[in-house]
Amino acid sequence: MGVFLFIGEKVKRLLIIDALNAYYRNYIVNPSLSANGQPIGGLKGTLQTVQKMAREINPDMIAMVWDGPGGSISRQQQNKNYKQGRKPIRINRETILSEDEQGKNKVWQQIRLMEYLNEFPIVQLQFEQVEADDVIAYLTQMEEFAGWQKVIASSDKDFLQLCDKETIQKKIHNVNNILEEYKIHPRNFAVARAIVGDPSDNLPGVPRAGLKTVAKKFNFLLEDKDVELQEIFDYCEKTEENGKIFTNILECKEIVIQNLKLMQLSNPRLSLKCKNKTKYAIANFDHRYNKTEIIKMMNEATNDEHQKRQLKLFKIREVLSRKVVHGNSRRSGLC
Repeated sequence: MGVFLFIGEKVKRLLIIDALNAYYRNYIVNPSLSANGQPIGGLKGTLQTVQKMAREINPDMIAMVWDGPGGSISRQQQNKNYKQGRKPIRINRETILSEDEQGKNKVWQQIRLMEYLNEFPIVQLQFEQVEADDVIAYLTQMEEFAGWQKVIASSDKDFLQLCDKETIQKKIHNVNNILEEYKIHPRNFAVARAIVGDPSDNLPGVPRAGLKTVAKKFNFLLEDKDVELQEIFDYCEKTEENGKIFTNILECKEIVIQNLKLMQLSNPRLSLKCKNKTKYAIANFDHRYNKTEIIKMMNEATNDEHQKRQLKLFKIREVLSRKVVHGNSRRSGLC
């Protein structure tokens, strides 16, 4: 537990979970089935993941942050290819379900997971046309959590840029081991990633540029000070060191600039309305654990007819809207 503590101090701790990241990782690999053979690995596995992290980290508050319907409209407007061409998420094993049935089951599991989490002492946050990345970044910057240790649970490297003396990423990324592993300071990680690109988001990078090469050729990225892209470009023009990467960066200057605008999280793309909703959800956080309702949900039938009723009545967006409109938002900032 030492990695989660400030030596000599007792601090409050916020666990921030990249919800869709956790859900998809469990959905793909967890083989759990319901009594009638329906996949429930995403639902069950994610609840187990949350339980495990809560035990390990012992947080004072947990925030589950979901990508909003429609994704980041501002990033899509800036780059129409952003996150385009991604392959559908599928389980990695044989199943009796057709492709259409798998899709419906995946949605049903996510809906059910959200409903379970709403009965736990967990804040769920999701805003239409806003990515989880921006909400997570905003949480780490909120005055309400000044002095708290923030632990981001995600496998997404985009969050490495948020790591500082109060913010770490699990599996454990803090300032020291990011410097050790990547030889790049977190405050300059977005610049390095802008050069390298991100194939998972359909963002091409500079040819033959990886994080190791960038760290080696631009060792000043290791320093604890912000490096601007113009400094990178100036260095490429003036250096006498041999290396194709320098000319490649200059030839791909516009791509790098565009990538940084899309990747940086220092200024989260959240409207004032979303920020206020986030503040409200945090301020009105309900620590109660509704054991009775959870047992009731667990006892409900999980047969095909039940899933069909759920899918017919509750599309994801409708579920979220219903919880807010009907006032059942004691833990959520869902809209």
